[in-house]
Amino acid sequence: MTAAAHLPDPAALDAADLLAAVVDRFEPGDDLVAYLDGNSLGRPLRATVEALPEFVRTQWAGRLIRGWDDGWLTLAERLGDRIGAACLGAASGQTIVADSTTVLIFKLLRAAIAMRGEGAARDELVIARDEFPTDRFIVERLADDHGLTVRWLDVPHDGGVTPELAAEVVSERTIAALLGGVAYRSAWWADMAAVTGVVQAHGALVIWDCSHAVGSVPLELDAWGVDMAVGCSYKYLNGGPGAPAWAYVAARHQAQLRNPIPGWLGAAEPFSMTAGFEPAPGIRRLVSGTPPILGMQPIAHMVGEIEAAGMPAIRAKSGALTEYAIALVDALIPDAVLASPRDAARRGGHITIDHPNARRAVERLWGEGVIPDFRHPSGVRIGLSPLSTSFAEVERGIRALAAALAD
Repeated sequence: MTAAAHLPDPAALDAADLLAAVVDRFEPGDDLVAYLDGNSLGRPLRATVEALPEFVRTQWAGRLIRGWDDGWLTLAERLGDRIGAACLGAASGQTIVADSTTVLIFKLLRAAIAMRGEGAARDELVIARDEFPTDRFIVERLADDHGLTVRWLDVPHDGGVTPELAAEVVSERTIAALLGGVAYRSAWWADMAAVTGVVQAHGALVIWDCSHAVGSVPLELDAWGVDMAVGCSYKYLNGGPGAPAWAYVAARHQAQLRNPIPGWLGAAEPFSMTAGFEPAPGIRRLVSGTPPILGMQPIAHMVGEIEAAGMPAIRAKSGALTEYAIALVDALIPDAVLASPRDAARRGGHITIDHPNARRAVERLWGEGVIPDFRHPSGVRIGLSPLSTSFAEVERGIRALAAALAD
């Protein structure tokens, strides 16, 4: 009897799934056989497909500029509060939707440099050598611009940041550490509370990039004492391509926060058109330009689904999906190397496997309606968004992946 014969029946898993009904609330896609890339770009909700044209007709066309007085001006803060409560463990007034992830990382890191004092004894920034390119590029540019040194964390290929690794590089010279909550390649979910404690014990600030964590794993930023965090909204928050990102700044830091890109809507009195910039109180000081009203609509729809399901249930299904995916890989692709944690407590919402035929297989599968994600040099990333993914879809996709890798 083969190992595959012992695999659970996907139909039985779907029948037992308490969140199975939510899957049908997403647009399935015309030619999709299996979508295994929800950690790169989430599917749109059917509600979004229906509501966006209506918003354009009734709100944009119907209200025109009057919409700003109807609540548009405060939407970024109100949606930020909902993301904070549903996904981040954050009290109100600490999260806002604005800009792209890249711009918000720059803003927070540049603000951290100013908060800890330029030209002082602190002159180092910490980041993992294998962190997502955008994060590394911003750290390197700011270090170059301000005469700082980058201290690199070397993490295992199938792992991520640990308290022990952080302790090796963080010191009294550290200004800030920019770290991935869930590693984009391996899906390693850091012990964020413990790592935060290590960084802060040296008087440094920690900024968590939660792009692969928000909506996938339960976060408790307030309870963990996190200083700042940032994340995109087009993965597990299903905001669509180019959707605006969000940023979290703990209330205790907001009075010191200096926005490096001051804009009129981040000012205390934006409509007074004053000569000098006076920052708004609270999290709104992080705003620069006009809030992306259309871009926030899909995020709001998805946050509603997360609020209804609850992060504990979402996390439970995420763990079950990745556990099933690993069992399928072990049985059907025995020559693949798992580059993600087997310990579910340390694993986020995706897995990565390494195989020499990865690039060719993914190119072929995309043409067949099976969509995993290739990661250089030999990784196949399998992203399983809990609310939009069924166990049957996982089984179809990994069987197709096994066949493609074998050819």
